[in-house]
Amino acid sequence: MASAEIPDVTVIIGAYEAMPYLIPCLESVEAQTLGADRLEIVAVNDGSTDGTGEYLDDFAARSKVRTRVVHQENSGGPSKPRNVGLDMARGRYVFFLDADDYLGAEALERMVAMADRNGTDVVLGKIEGIGRGAPKSMFGRTLERTDVFSSNIKMTLSAEKLFRRELLEKHKMRFDQQLYTGEDARFTLEAYVRSAGVSVIADYVCLYIVRRDDGKHITQSGSYAMRFDSAKALMDLIAELYPPGDKRDDLMIRPFVITLLPQFDHRWLKAKAGTRQDKLDLARPLMEKYWTPGVARRLKVPERLRMHYVAEGRADLLEDHLTFLQEKKVPEVIRRGAAAKPYLAYPHFEDEAAGVPAEMFAVTVSEWVDGVRVTAPRGTVPQRAVPKPSFARRVVRKLRRMARGAMAGRRPARS
Repeated sequence: MASAEIPDVTVIIGAYEAMPYLIPCLESVEAQTLGADRLEIVAVNDGSTDGTGEYLDDFAARSKVRTRVVHQENSGGPSKPRNVGLDMARGRYVFFLDADDYLGAEALERMVAMADRNGTDVVLGKIEGIGRGAPKSMFGRTLERTDVFSSNIKMTLSAEKLFRRELLEKHKMRFDQQLYTGEDARFTLEAYVRSAGVSVIADYVCLYIVRRDDGKHITQSGSYAMRFDSAKALMDLIAELYPPGDKRDDLMIRPFVITLLPQFDHRWLKAKAGTRQDKLDLARPLMEKYWTPGVARRLKVPERLRMHYVAEGRADLLEDHLTFLQEKKVPEVIRRGAAAKPYLAYPHFEDEAAGVPAEMFAVTVSEWVDGVRVTAPRGTVPQRAVPKPSFARRVVRKLRRMARGAMAGRRPARS
């Protein structure tokens, strides 16, 4: 519970040319059922010229929520405003809220209660998109406590989550100001890994993410080179945190699928020859360093093939594959061997001249083909790492079993 000096939550809002989206954003913080006395806002005006700064000052002067406003020259990205806000934060928790998004009324009350109840350091709240898509796979059910390997939380790495500030300060965590997109992915994944546990709220929409009509949101703009920079930053972090093996491969799925794959989709076909080759050149060092059989095995066949062609620098085969997908053709399912192992006959399957290994076409994770689910043979599906119970927890379990055994021994025999 917050004291007069220490609020429960500091809501950090970096704002650049944020009008009129900023209005419902701030109103949603004021409307929190957590209560104004348990909140504070640190808002950083990042060199706006559209009235954002003036509106923030007016809001701070009249709002019941304690609000501090910082005005600074434009930094070019969200990292510096968030870092400035984090340096000023006093709350037990922080929530990074983008100025064009807004909160559900009970969001912060539910999230703080979840973190306090379970001792978790990060809380994900269900997200709903307004005019845009929103991540869904990790919100199948509410999880009081989970981690990055026992759930699908790695597929949502935006910073709009509740973080225990003690965790961030303990590890001196800040956003990388050299990154102008993807900076939140690196920050959030590190928080997941270093946390004492993560909670997921799936039964209440905590956050509404809004598509801007003016295209000024950083994820809607910026050059493709930034995407490769963000992929590299996240891959390098994963490599720092985990040695080669299953855990590293499991986390590497995120930058490969979310960041790299979209650079080699139907839009690559329409790009100029120079842009096509430039993307392949930017991807090459990442593929050489982090593309492993373990990562490949965790991808669906059409995803794996795209990445394989990128790794091999085979623009010709990538073009054939993307054309096949763009024409909405369906690959034949071919089964081989005594186990009837399924393969998907995309272009160049069993084409000796192309030289693509057959395993690139093998189904290793279940996927849908023309409305039919094709299941990987047992033993080929990568298994999630199941965390072992702590020593203390194992001792408690053993004591409970012994107590139950003792109680059973004292029960009178039935006649």
